[in-house]
Amino acid sequence: MSSSDWSFSLLENYDNKISKIAEDNGLDWFNIHYEVCDYRSMIGHMSYHGMPTHYGHWSFGKSFERTHQMYNLGMEGLPYELIINSDPSIAYLMKENPAYLQVLIMAHCVGHSDFFKNNLRFSKTNPRSVIQRMRSAKKRIQEYTEDPSIGIEKIESTLDSAHAIQFQIDRSMLPGKTDGEIREEIIARFRKEKNLKNLDPKILEKKPLQPEKNILEFMCKNADIPEWKIDILQIVQESAKYFIPQIQTKIMNEGWASFWHYRICHELDLPQEYHIPFLKSHNQVVKPHVGGLNPYHIGFEMFKKIEERHGIEECFIAREVCHDESFIRQYMTPDDASDLGLFTFSPKKGDYTVDEISDDIGYDVVKQTLIENIGTNSMPVIYISDMARDGTLILKHEHDGRDLNLQHADRVVEHINNIWPDQVKLFTIIEGDTGKFDDWS
Repeated sequence: MSSSDWSFSLLENYDNKISKIAEDNGLDWFNIHYEVCDYRSMIGHMSYHGMPTHYGHWSFGKSFERTHQMYNLGMEGLPYELIINSDPSIAYLMKENPAYLQVLIMAHCVGHSDFFKNNLRFSKTNPRSVIQRMRSAKKRIQEYTEDPSIGIEKIESTLDSAHAIQFQIDRSMLPGKTDGEIREEIIARFRKEKNLKNLDPKILEKKPLQPEKNILEFMCKNADIPEWKIDILQIVQESAKYFIPQIQTKIMNEGWASFWHYRICHELDLPQEYHIPFLKSHNQVVKPHVGGLNPYHIGFEMFKKIEERHGIEECFIAREVCHDESFIRQYMTPDDASDLGLFTFSPKKGDYTVDEISDDIGYDVVKQTLIENIGTNSMPVIYISDMARDGTLILKHEHDGRDLNLQHADRVVEHINNIWPDQVKLFTIIEGDTGKFDDWS
């Protein structure tokens, strides 16, 4: 089928039908604004994370050129859909898509938008104002770039360094205690122990008073750097906070959208010329990936199993309160892992060897390995332990049994030192020994 088999009136008609079925099934989503674009524009939207406006950076251009080249060579396809967490949601439809695929995509997008609106991880992302925030950030960064006292090289260098540590924040996304609250707790503890006279005032002056995982935020408050650089760090930090929930719910989000596009499209009673290719496309989307994880596959199958065991209401509860890690911990059973074909493997002598399979013996290892490699769990946690009197920034790696990649660790220290004006030291554990990475100033 070619793109000539659909019209805007046809899509509008199906959009109304999809919305009615979704509403009858209890879904509650943002209004969705659909934009039709060609494949080249879709690649551009992908490069900028779907945002209709975003600040410029060379990495976005690199992503565009790579994807465009791979697509033209037939070595890489494009996603069926692209929708952003905004209110109203913005979704992109490629004009090259045939009618049945446009219908599938619209049903899929309703599932995504429902997830954005109702999952707790997205409750602080402020979707109503995200476009305005991104537009404002783009304008400010462009002004800094055009300022002759700053210039594009300083801007690009700062963005490079900020991007390198943008996800080094408190990934629980819970509000932390203020310095004032921590000081009061310290004083209260000494007072309770009737040991207030031994309270060293230096303890109350320590920075940070507790391990600080929000590295960019700490540097904004404590680094002696110009206002324009602080503004850029805050822009990158706010962007990371907006995107982290999507990273932490990839399996659930795609699974929920696939679960509902499958159900909605069946209730649409599609004509045969749509229904058969719809089934083929759906099966292509949710099929397992050999040697890797397909979040669509895992999420779709898990929601099906939850409905079978506990009913559709439990699916809605999981959609609201879980993220990928808690979702897997709570709902995945040994039989599920076996049905999904999950196993662990490792390289040995230039090849790969299966270490554990999802049987009675290996299930716990397989499940834990899965959890360690989904969402933000695959990213090392680095936190600020102390700021010495001479300004030296002391960072520590929260070791979870996985050693840091030393080359990457070196580069991270370089990037932090590009922002922090004084010495930077990073401490970690390497094969049981404590290691230190000094500053690169």
